[in-house]
Amino acid sequence: MTVLAAGRPSAVDGTVNRGAAGGFAAALVADGGAHWLVEAGERWIRLPVDRWHGGAEPALAAVLRRCTGPTLDVGCGPGRATRALVEAGVTAVGVDVDAEAIRLTRARGAVALRRDVFAPMPGEGRWAHVLLLDGNIGIGGDPVTLLRRCRDIVHPGGTVLVEVEPAGPGLWRGDGHLARRGAGGVLRCGPSFRWARLDERVLPGVAVAADLTTDDLIEWDGRRFGVLERR
Repeated sequence: MTVLAAGRPSAVDGTVNRGAAGGFAAALVADGGAHWLVEAGERWIRLPVDRWHGGAEPALAAVLRRCTGPTLDVGCGPGRATRALVEAGVTAVGVDVDAEAIRLTRARGAVALRRDVFAPMPGEGRWAHVLLLDGNIGIGGDPVTLLRRCRDIVHPGGTVLVEVEPAGPGLWRGDGHLARRGAGGVLRCGPSFRWARLDERVLPGVAVAADLTTDDLIEWDGRRFGVLERR
């Protein structure tokens, strides 16, 4: 996910109602509200939820041009990447643990499965590409374990396309939760879950630990994307 704004919302944002939203499910509601990822109760990162519900922005379109064969979009959310690949004539399937994400992706005319990436996947070892965009490298709270799993999904020579942060924060792992401010100014915070972030500087080492090689590290519109290959 791209950081649009950091810092705790001020008192005018309203009261806090903890436990009202679960995981990232609240981010699937495109109602004009504000959403944050809260790391260990300290760092508040504004989430670009409206972007997730839109079409493919230029940076995303540039990444997707790297997908020339069957692609698995892990943590597909509302399905904008999956749909863009379908429109480009690429076989693509979205995967997410949230039922609303699957509904939204299918409503765009794309195929989506409600499944945990760590559960068995159809066609394991035969996919050309796996996408981990919009901060999804954080899924499960352990980037090495997640990348190893993605390595098993792609075929030899296949790639994992992962979005990372600009150099600075390194690798962070810990507990986070989603906060959302909707109508009425009430700030609702969901339950905690394990999450992670990493930057472009540490990505090559994490890739090596996952038995992947860094084929390319590219920048579009201020965002960083790594192209990791299964040799």
